[in-house]
Amino acid sequence: MRIGLDAMGGDYAPEAIVKGAVLAKAELSSDDDLVLFGRKDEIESIITSVSSYKAQDFTIVDCPEVIDMHDSPIKAFKIKPDSSLATGFTWLKSGKIDTFASAGNSGAMLIGTMYNIGLMEGILRPCLAALIPKEKEGVTVLLDVGVDTDTKPDTLYQFGLLGSLYAESTLGISNPRVALMNIGEEEGKGHLQSKAAYQLMKDADYNFVGNAEPREIFKDNVDVIVCDGFVGNLIMKNVEAFARSVAKRGLVDDFIKRFNYEIYGGLPLLGANKVVIVGHGVSNEKAIKSMVLQSKNIYESDIISKLQTKLKSDK
Repeated sequence: MRIGLDAMGGDYAPEAIVKGAVLAKAELSSDDDLVLFGRKDEIESIITSVSSYKAQDFTIVDCPEVIDMHDSPIKAFKIKPDSSLATGFTWLKSGKIDTFASAGNSGAMLIGTMYNIGLMEGILRPCLAALIPKEKEGVTVLLDVGVDTDTKPDTLYQFGLLGSLYAESTLGISNPRVALMNIGEEEGKGHLQSKAAYQLMKDADYNFVGNAEPREIFKDNVDVIVCDGFVGNLIMKNVEAFARSVAKRGLVDDFIKRFNYEIYGGLPLLGANKVVIVGHGVSNEKAIKSMVLQSKNIYESDIISKLQTKLKSDK
């Protein structure tokens, strides 16, 4: 397969991105081609200075322009058509690469996906899925964590489907337990959005187990928790901040160590027609390596075709 990576995206690009690509290359098979988008001279220089690999061991697509964090996501693709992000999405759309990942401008990643790749037929809105460690073992899939901040009930219902298939296909969880984030476990709890979503989800053909309060995230009572992007983003950032605060005080055990973002790589954008991974802006080489391997894992799980088949059968 061909794994696309934006070499110019992220706070520490291109050095950290290329170093991460080098680390990932060592764990990929000989059949995998790692395609780097960015300024060719810079990429080649880093490859030869930090590893025994040659530039020819990678496919490098020269992109003189960079969409940075301050660029308007909507205008960026028109203003910088030769940027690493724009070119990466062009290659993904045409099938020259199978996946595309970037730790750059997340808004531009969303716009690139919506206007170049498109959503699966029947999907109302895409969502970002985060993995939150459970106390004993395993993870809880939390979605959405930032795309759709004003989510309608029928979209939350779809997020449950996306999360369930992601947990089953990619994480290997059989019959995942799907819950709706709420302020209480009872069916009648919450605001109008939650109450309406509950009624839709309880009749779903995925394994909906009811409402879940935020404290359930770390327990093993559910596998997938659905919420709107506003709530999910707040929860994710609060969890990250708490884990960092605890670690700074030296209160580190195996559970706290599993909150290290480097382990997980990036966040898959579920609902798109192709595999798109949005990385953390501060990603270092270890996080980039994880993101590349995550791209391969998600692609090989065949989640895209499984979702498309499921959506067609639900018509």
